[in-house]
Amino acid sequence: MTQCTQPNEHFLSRDEECLLLRIARDALTDWVSRQNRIDLLSYALTPALQEPHGAFVTLRKGRELRGCIGYTQNRETLARVVMENAINASSKDPRFDPVQSDELPSISIEISALTPGDSPETPFKLVRGLDEIIIGRDGLYIEMPPYRGGLLLPQVAAERGWSVDQFLRAVCQKAGYPDRAWEFPDARLYRFSAQVFGEEQGGFAVYKR
Repeated sequence: MTQCTQPNEHFLSRDEECLLLRIARDALTDWVSRQNRIDLLSYALTPALQEPHGAFVTLRKGRELRGCIGYTQNRETLARVVMENAINASSKDPRFDPVQSDELPSISIEISALTPGDSPETPFKLVRGLDEIIIGRDGLYIEMPPYRGGLLLPQVAAERGWSVDQFLRAVCQKAGYPDRAWEFPDARLYRFSAQVFGEEQGGFAVYKR
């Protein structure tokens, strides 16, 4: 049975976190087992879960990453974004083969529900000074249009014990940019935060805050 970790006191209650984890687990199971999408109308969605939010769903097998995909734009309801990205993380992450049915018992789910940013459409907040970045609270996104940007979730730096400088270099590398690309005049650096929560499977907590 799905259990959830202690909640982050952001914009979702513990019950809402647990319901999102159940939606993600049901969506993952139904898609991997039957190529079927669950019906969100069968869940008692609260107003917060029907608001538009970006979110990422991360799958781990034991302690190893098994898939991670998300949306940053606040266009779909949070419940639908979680459902879709539970499916996407299991089947569309180009780094991994699709998840198979026999793997489901050993996979744990983590959700990163993105909190509001500078505008209603995005979770991003423009970084005007590097002292604004707080490890454990902030994720980073960097872009230099027209080139593809790079993004790292807030928990990545905390889990790896990075400094702000190491985090900055890593997000530049993720985008395929030079290590100190955030200093370039045409670079735009953003921070964002997320309410991060996950399942406990077999006594192993995916992530606690």
